[in-house]
Amino acid sequence: MAQTLPEQATTILLVSLWLATGCRSAPSTTSRAQTYSDARSKFHTHLLRTGPSPQEYDPTTPPPDARVLPYASGSLMLNSWVTAAPADGVPRAAVLFLHGGFAFGNDDWDQSKPYRDAGYVVLIPWLRGENGQPGTYSLFFDEVDDVLAAAEALSALPYVRRERIFVAGHSAGGTLALLAALLSDRFRAAASFSGSPDQGTFLKGQPGLAPFDPRDVEEVRMRSPLAFASSFKCPVRAYLGDREQAFVAPTERLAQQARNAGLDVRAETVPGDHFSHVAEAMRRSIEFFHSRE
Repeated sequence: MAQTLPEQATTILLVSLWLATGCRSAPSTTSRAQTYSDARSKFHTHLLRTGPSPQEYDPTTPPPDARVLPYASGSLMLNSWVTAAPADGVPRAAVLFLHGGFAFGNDDWDQSKPYRDAGYVVLIPWLRGENGQPGTYSLFFDEVDDVLAAAEALSALPYVRRERIFVAGHSAGGTLALLAALLSDRFRAAASFSGSPDQGTFLKGQPGLAPFDPRDVEEVRMRSPLAFASSFKCPVRAYLGDREQAFVAPTERLAQQARNAGLDVRAETVPGDHFSHVAEAMRRSIEFFHSRE
């Protein structure tokens, strides 16, 4: 959450753009045989500007049921909030939850409450360049490294069942959840709420979010889960609101291409818009995660 960026206006703009282009995906997001991990190993992003996340943030204070957990991502030391150790000391399954927008706020911790209520340990990482942290914002590329580093920190906690870690995220966090599920076999399953499969279309509505040249096909492809739909390393559910028409076609295409490769990936529309569908989608994701425990 932490939505100081005009995401609702962005969603409306994306709808009009999607309809205007006849619901076609950018050529850069055609799924290829190359895996996401192989493609990343050969690619170096070229940023035209370097600096922090483009989103402003407010000071945060951990609530009683959370504690700050620093984690290392390469040479960077970043923060996260994680569920405090349970009183009974029994290890639990965990959810790595990736917040929406490009800054962390207390409302993101609130949004993850259904997972905690369901008995999961929850960790929400702050990513590079967010909330005054070190590192350079790259929009869905180097941040994936932070996500996987946070998953390692989560798995190392003594009250977490390291073989029962799930990943989920909303909006920008949903995109990162999809990319993380393409790159790592760490996760039992993944859930995305309004993640963007195709950054070619996404950036047409807001090119200023790209710190790279948005006309560069390869830069866009490397940030687009749709380009690597046959590479998912765990079961995935991609949820979206039924009012998010801009996301329907690419999300369904993502799921279909993954299923064509024999993978357990589905797109599910849920009543609501970019925000209002999340509560029901999260409830469904809990059932999905339980089925994979």
